[in-house]
Amino acid sequence: MPKVLRKGAAKPDAVAAWPARVALTAASAAIAALAFTSCSVTDVLVPKVDVGFQTASVAPAMAPQPQRGLARLAPPDALMAAYPQISRPLAEPQNVLPSSEVECRRQLQRLGVTFRDLTPINDGGSCRIDHPVQVSGLSGNVAMKPAATLTCDMALAFASWASDELTPAARWRYLSGVKTIHQGSSYSCRRIAGTSVASEHSKGNALDVMRIELRNGKDIDVRKPGWFSFRERGLLNNVRAGGCEYFSTVLGPGYNAAHADHFHFDIKNRRNGYVACR
Repeated sequence: MPKVLRKGAAKPDAVAAWPARVALTAASAAIAALAFTSCSVTDVLVPKVDVGFQTASVAPAMAPQPQRGLARLAPPDALMAAYPQISRPLAEPQNVLPSSEVECRRQLQRLGVTFRDLTPINDGGSCRIDHPVQVSGLSGNVAMKPAATLTCDMALAFASWASDELTPAARWRYLSGVKTIHQGSSYSCRRIAGTSVASEHSKGNALDVMRIELRNGKDIDVRKPGWFSFRERGLLNNVRAGGCEYFSTVLGPGYNAAHADHFHFDIKNRRNGYVACR
């Protein structure tokens, strides 16, 4: 007797084929969707949104092309991720003072010397001072006119001489302090007259004193005084002899014609320690 199917019931063959039809329909729908949107795998992983950026440390001409999507999260150089670039230190200031120069300036300050630092001088050859100072006043409110450009060592030697020898001699001989020292040459790019040897002036290690002005109005010219100028002669002899304790060279009137009108003081470094005091 044939089986009678109830209304609306699925046939056995159709029920058996149903899962295959569902799978086929889903696959067809996925293919159709891909064809309609024309998307690629790359498009799915990398959205078409411009999120690239450029840092100020990268020059525009050398900047990399903007990255997209997740790609921007990965650094272009793996080393940069682990070791970020460190800014270079600032360049060292020019004319950095060695410790000896710093100590020399401290001694000038303790003596009450009025000075200022100058930029390095280099006029070629031996004509140079790496760390020059310009001295405009000495201890005891003694003026230096014009201001003298010297090495710090020469400035210290001269300031010590003026404080320890010149000022006491003036007070003893004239009962007056020193008002102004008038100098004729400090730094000067030149050679010793009649030779090819660089002068100590070209190194900032020499100073020429032309005259000494006292506070009582007395003006003492270094040129050889007359026979009856006893006090003036005595003062000049004292400061000249005392200078031999502070300088390696002291030359003045009576030595030669080139030094007839001034005292020359310098701190030339001689190998045997010889002092020329004439």
